[in-house]
Order: sequence, then C-alpha cells, then structure tokens
Amino acid sequence: MRLNGIKDNPGAKKTRVRIGRGIGSGMGKMGGRGGKGQTARTGVAIGGFEGGQMPLHRRLPKRGFNKWRPEHFNEINVGSLQQAIEDKRLDGSKPVDLASLIEAGIIRRAKDGLRLLGDGEIKSKISITVNHASAKAKEAIEKAGGSVTLIERKVLAADEEKRKKSADKKAAKGKKPGAAKSEE
Repeated sequence: MRLNGIKDNPGAKKTRVRIGRGIGSGMGKMGGRGGKGQTARTGVAIGGFEGGQMPLHRRLPKRGFNKWRPEHFNEINVGSLQQAIEDKRLDGSKPVDLASLIEAGIIRRAKDGLRLLGDGEIKSKISITVNHASAKAKEAIEKAGGSVTLIERKVLAADEEKRKKSADKKAAKGKKPGAAKSEE
C-alpha cells in the first residue's frame, strides 16, 4: 500500500447538489424555493404571522395555569420500596430518606425532594422521611408497622412576621369599636 493508492470506500463521499446553477442541473431557475415572494428570499421569519390578520394563537381562548416556579419531585411507590428491600438494595431497619435512596441506586438525583405514592404493597416495617405522601401510602406503611415523617417547609422569619401582621390587621378590621366594651 502506498499513499497514492489510499481512497475512501465506495459511496462514502457524496457530492452535494449545487442549486441555482442553470437549467441543466435540475435545480436551476428557482433553486427549489418555489415561486417568487417572501418565502423565496432569505431572512424570512413568518412563524405565526398571518399577513396582519389576528393569528390563530391569539384568536383562541387561553386555558389553564402554569405555575411560576414548579417543583419537580422524585416519585416512588411503596411497592418499589418493598422490591428494593427484598433485593437487598435497601436496608429496611435503617431510616429511609432521599439520600439513602440515591445511595442505594433507586433514585438517580435529588431534584426538589421525594413524593411517596401508594401503588403496590409493603410488608416491611420502615421509617421513611419524605416531602409529600399520599394518604394511601401513609396508610400502607403505618399498617405494616412503619412510620412516615413529612419534611416541613422552612418559612423565612420575615415572611412569617408579615403573615402574622396581616392576620392581626384582618382581625382588627372584623371587630367593631363597641364590641370590645360589651364583652367586658
């Protein structure tokens, strides 16, 4: 083998179609862009534009609600926990939380927390700490002799103070000036 004998496999190099190079090329005249007008030219950004007519996405009514900062939780069923305990990936005697589930390889990453769902059956007595738990899941774990601990959301002290003040103002507005004297 010599350097001048090296070549690609047959069909490995495909020559590109050179458009707009005359009628004999098969892609001449319009160059595959159809007739004249806006779309035949470069820099077209039509998107939902309908020539000044009210576009469809604005004519249709809006529905629903999109949460401003949605939280994404890991969801796990009680049946999956039981399966992990049976497969000896999870130790049921120790407290189960998000970190232990990640360490066991049952959940890949932490996300915003853990949500426990009630699909499946659990026989093992486990103590689990979660952000949310469905009523069915709570019932199933407590029936097996275990316990579910919910992580309380931390509220800033300043926010708590604001809430108390607004509650006090509402309570003060609700009372009549003469009502306080008559109670004594």
